[in-house]
Amino acid sequence: MTAPSKLIGTSRAGVSPARARKTRRYPVSDGAPVEIVEDGPSVAGRLFALAAMMTIKPTLTIGSLAPRLPWPWGLVDIVSRVLRPAPGTVRATISLRNCTAQLVRAAGVLPADGTRSVVLYMHGGAFLTCGANSHGRLVTALSQFADAPVLVVNYRMIPKHSIGQALDDCYDAYKWLRLKGYEPDQIVLAGDSAGGYLSLALAERLHLEDELPAAVVTMSPLFEIDNEGRAQHPNARSDVMFPPKAFDALVELIESAAERHIVDGRPEEVYEPLDHIESGLPRTLIHVSGSEVLLNDARKAAHMLAAAGVPVEVRIWPGQMHVFQLGAPAVKEATRSLKQIGDYIREATW
Repeated sequence: MTAPSKLIGTSRAGVSPARARKTRRYPVSDGAPVEIVEDGPSVAGRLFALAAMMTIKPTLTIGSLAPRLPWPWGLVDIVSRVLRPAPGTVRATISLRNCTAQLVRAAGVLPADGTRSVVLYMHGGAFLTCGANSHGRLVTALSQFADAPVLVVNYRMIPKHSIGQALDDCYDAYKWLRLKGYEPDQIVLAGDSAGGYLSLALAERLHLEDELPAAVVTMSPLFEIDNEGRAQHPNARSDVMFPPKAFDALVELIESAAERHIVDGRPEEVYEPLDHIESGLPRTLIHVSGSEVLLNDARKAAHMLAAAGVPVEVRIWPGQMHVFQLGAPAVKEATRSLKQIGDYIREATW
């Protein structure tokens, strides 16, 4: 597989430290991830899972049968504009080189001035849908619990663009934060689903440049494009959101988009983050449903990271839907998960 810097063909961050900071000591893994199983789902959690099974899963079943049709995936984020932000939320649009980002802070959170912590958030949606609007409530809650602004990247998506270009956009957002005055140990890389892939891939790319963010935080992460191992997981047919063929269709779209994106005279290689696990990557927190097929990705990545000396904590939430945190505050487990993530971010950036 191609290293991130060669895959994307962009320069180093090229930013000088904004100020002197004390040297930090980072924890080192003992070779095994910490795995914690949370309580089972509440009634609200079960209802949200049932709703996903009755609405989202049939839609994805149809879409996976003909993935190359021009499905209006962009409507998800457009329609989500009708969702009103939580009271006191402050949002600002940031222009990046090839996309925009939204800087979000919950009521009472101080502005992003480079003096405290900040979260760089990569939204999920299978690299082809969702955005800052669909994830607005989740990101605001994360900002509240982490007591930090959150920069959400509206990265370019498949099938028009490749996931390598999406990673480019996330890298540009990171550079924007560095130029804003943030040091690497003030920045947490976070994401859900496909955003988990982008978070880990970005951390690996930054590692090549000796940039060490404070942590990586993921929810129901998709860490691997290849579907072979995932297809054999016991949850593959019981997942309440994803039909068995959904990931095969996604791989087809990703590979097709990569073939159309020419890098150094050749089609882009599909980058696999799990092929580039090394020591020195940021400490990592993973929250995942115990009932979803991406439990495969979460556990596989956790064991590989821990074996490389990276501290990893996995929290498994039985009976929940994929990225159940979107159900907050109606689902109490979603709120509890986001609070735990916020506490982790605070501790990592202390």
